[in-house]
Amino acid sequence: MKEIKHNLHPENIHRFGYDFEMLIKADPRFKAFVKPNPYGNLSIEFADPKAVLALNRSLLLAHYQIKGWRLPPDHLCPPIPGRADYLHYVSDLFPDKANLKGLDIGTGASGIYALLGASLFNWDFIASDIDKKSLLNVARILSHNPQLQDKIELRHQENSRFIFRNVLEMDERMDFTICNPPFHTSAKEAAQGTQRKNRNLKLNTKTLNFGGKNNELWYPGGELKFVSLMIRESEGFQKNCTWFTSLISKKENLPHLLKVIEEMGASPKIVDMSQGQKKSRMLAWSYGKL
Repeated sequence: MKEIKHNLHPENIHRFGYDFEMLIKADPRFKAFVKPNPYGNLSIEFADPKAVLALNRSLLLAHYQIKGWRLPPDHLCPPIPGRADYLHYVSDLFPDKANLKGLDIGTGASGIYALLGASLFNWDFIASDIDKKSLLNVARILSHNPQLQDKIELRHQENSRFIFRNVLEMDERMDFTICNPPFHTSAKEAAQGTQRKNRNLKLNTKTLNFGGKNNELWYPGGELKFVSLMIRESEGFQKNCTWFTSLISKKENLPHLLKVIEEMGASPKIVDMSQGQKKSRMLAWSYGKL
């Protein structure tokens, strides 16, 4: 097992921060949210959900030529640099990064991984979710981006007990899977986490600026149970995919997950990731020879 430690990936275009003047030029509507911070540098109010959404819209337009990106109320708002980072580390798993196809598990209303991966690497994607409304929103975004419509196929997962089953055909071949699993173990824990983050951001509202619907934020048993299920189910799809991967927020979950990977007869790899003060890691496993 290999372990790699980095901040943002060396090829991540966001590793030097945001060029607010460029973003305003790409999307003039963004100018309304930009102002000097106490140090005299241009910035936004990151506790303002409208400002964060506008930042994402501008980043996607300026750097990835993605138009018409929007998010319904209360859905998870993804930090673009961190999402791009995950994709860069997935790309490092392959000597030849061209012509890859991935499965985005739980794509959400943002469809962010499939959109970024198709734009950044010209990869093809299947994007799955149990929420039909989320998939409908991604379809609306794709309607504004004809260059991506043939790159991303949306599939509805009808049964929350399954991850690959009902989505992948048994003879369907993928190069990789990606997933940002539900973090919390219950709706109560998710609400407590939201309130804690609101206090840190000095917000009085009950909704975190990054939002999140139930299936995005929590799953019975949390991240540990969800990823364990994913690993166990992957054993039956080992001929379908070269690398299975998932983000892991809680480092203390790794020993158990590594044990499950070993039980399934796969080989693991861990990549440490970080964006600012937020630390995460990519867990990858393969049934082939590494």
